Amino acid sequence: MLIKELPEEFKKRMMDELDEADLKAFLSSYDCESSKSLRINSLKKRSLKAPLTDLKSLFSLENVEWCESGRYYNGDNKPGKHPLHEAGAYYIQEASAMAPVCWLDVKPEMRVLDLCAAPGGKSTEIAELMQNTGLLVANEPVLSRAKILSLNIERMGISNTLVTSESPERLSGFFPGYFDRILVDAPCSGEGMFRKNPDAVKEWSVENTVRCASRQDMILKEAAKMLAPGGIIVYSTCTFNRAENEGSIERFLEDEEDFGIIDPDILRPLPDGFIKTPVRTHGERVFYGVRLYPHRIKGEGHFFAVLKRKGSLSPAGIEPSPGIRRSSGGSIIKAPDSEQKLFREFREMAGITEAPGNENGTAFSRLFSEGLIFSFGEQLYLSNTLMPGIKNLKVLRPGLHLGTLKNKRFEPSHALALFLCPDEVKIRAELPDDSTALSFLRGEALSGEYLEYRDSKGWCLISFMGMSLGWGKYDGRLIKNHYPRGLRIH
Repeated sequence: MLIKELPEEFKKRMMDELDEADLKAFLSSYDCESSKSLRINSLKKRSLKAPLTDLKSLFSLENVEWCESGRYYNGDNKPGKHPLHEAGAYYIQEASAMAPVCWLDVKPEMRVLDLCAAPGGKSTEIAELMQNTGLLVANEPVLSRAKILSLNIERMGISNTLVTSESPERLSGFFPGYFDRILVDAPCSGEGMFRKNPDAVKEWSVENTVRCASRQDMILKEAAKMLAPGGIIVYSTCTFNRAENEGSIERFLEDEEDFGIIDPDILRPLPDGFIKTPVRTHGERVFYGVRLYPHRIKGEGHFFAVLKRKGSLSPAGIEPSPGIRRSSGGSIIKAPDSEQKLFREFREMAGITEAPGNENGTAFSRLFSEGLIFSFGEQLYLSNTLMPGIKNLKVLRPGLHLGTLKNKRFEPSHALALFLCPDEVKIRAELPDDSTALSFLRGEALSGEYLEYRDSKGWCLISFMGMSLGWGKYDGRLIKNHYPRGLRIH
């Protein structure tokens, strides 16, 4: 975009934020092409026959300094149109947007909330750091956006996540003092996306920045209610507006005496180009917020700050309330034996192994041995024992969707296909090239010659480059395509 397209009020405010040299470089960056980046899905690296070096040759990848799995790619490449994208091998995400999760200090087995989660870039980044353990609640108040979030959780092969569509005020009533970590990637005026998204320029107004700041105050207040003592909140936006950034933190800390702000360097050193920004706390001026500018880093604009609640995390954890218990407590009821039998028959037919495939066990075998199978309407789900009861919550996805129960038969879900490693399934078909993989993604039938075992008819897993793409059904000659109609490419 051109500098002249920027709102005049925005440019005037940035003159107060930056010195003359910085302002000139900042404005000049809007005449430069934005960088392209993606994040390698570490949950699926183990199933790639083509190692990371092959992905590098495919998309000319270069490391993102602050995110271990982040990579820049050449703008001439189109990774979003490659079959590996549909397999969940990576998530296309702007590089600066990867930063807030890097300072959330997430560890496996934690209970984590992404309060404003759609479309899912940061949620999937969190889930990877959790290594599909613990509990991640990914919440998006807008239902249409929550559906997109749920699809991205599915595509990335994530099993430890409860996807909800609730307002922050209502969610805080269910989970008081519950989470070890909370990400508040707040809805904002989007100034950091001006270069990448021209619509953000058209939607910008001074009045909207005021509305955003007020809404952010409410969201942070509700988030605080859900954080356990000793827990951490990372607050982030993709805007440069001080009222929505440092101002939001200052107003929050004035009202929340049991919270403090953490120097991000304590958690991990800030890279070059990450600018500490002054935040006033209790009358003193400290430098703990972080700003990312497009003229200083290879990315767009972002802000984040790390907040900590006084106290120590409880190893046993706190149960959510009212009336929500862990699945082992009975709010989520174990599926009847008859339903589990249908799934077991499918598993045996497809040759899905329960036994560990290596010394650590496969992802499915570990989840299956430690988790709980339960019914959600006609749907069958598998989750670990941290999954809370879901009564009275607006839920889109409570764990790993196994499939649908229909007329005393079981149909496997697309989510199960994307979670499984092809090595975990005996009846499978590895596709030989991009062209055949794209044919499958369009919904076309496949030749039975791709099957490794053709001695039985029925469900088979379709894979490409060692990564699962979806299900097919072999009739003795052809593999009928069961790739979801709503996801098929054109």
